[in-house]
Amino acid sequence: MSKKLENITGVISLIVLVTLLYHLLCIPGGIILPGLILGIIVIALIVVAALGIVWFTKLFWKKMPGRTAFYIITAVAFIFFHYQIYSPTLKIVVPHNYTGQVTLVLSNVSENILTLDTNGIGYLSEETFNRLWSKPSVVDECGNDITDQCVGFNRSSFYALRYSTSSESDKEIISLSFKIIPTDTVGTKQNNYRSIYYNIDTEKLK
Repeated sequence: MSKKLENITGVISLIVLVTLLYHLLCIPGGIILPGLILGIIVIALIVVAALGIVWFTKLFWKKMPGRTAFYIITAVAFIFFHYQIYSPTLKIVVPHNYTGQVTLVLSNVSENILTLDTNGIGYLSEETFNRLWSKPSVVDECGNDITDQCVGFNRSSFYALRYSTSSESDKEIISLSFKIIPTDTVGTKQNNYRSIYYNIDTEKLK
């Protein structure tokens, strides 16, 4: 029975690890290291910590099934890591034929407002804002998928994080931005971002 449990927990830990590595391929990195490398470092620390916990516990509990305990600890830790790096994939609706900057503002709304106004502005709840890094799915009002026209801030981060203060309020405006470009300019470099803060509904600011 113990051998069977060891095999089952080992397979579960391995499956979670493989899915975690796949997930890490998509996440943005830091200033120096890509997300995959940072993730592998965290995984290595989890493995070392799990080995340390098992070794220390066996000093007091000689009959503890070491491998099974190791697999259980790593599986739980990998699942928790999965949760920590989870990002929702938003479905954003923009006006027909809209091109230009998309701005998603940190706000006090309980549900995300993802149907953008004519200025390309939407509003995110704090929970969504804090977790968001994955590229969204974008369609226009007619249902046409224009995700391929979306351009991120740079290679390591799809969204540009911006801070400002509204002229109508003392509240700080924090937003995530990207651009939707015309189909004939797909593949060209896009790096200019315009100020849109005078169009923001300050009543929704966090």
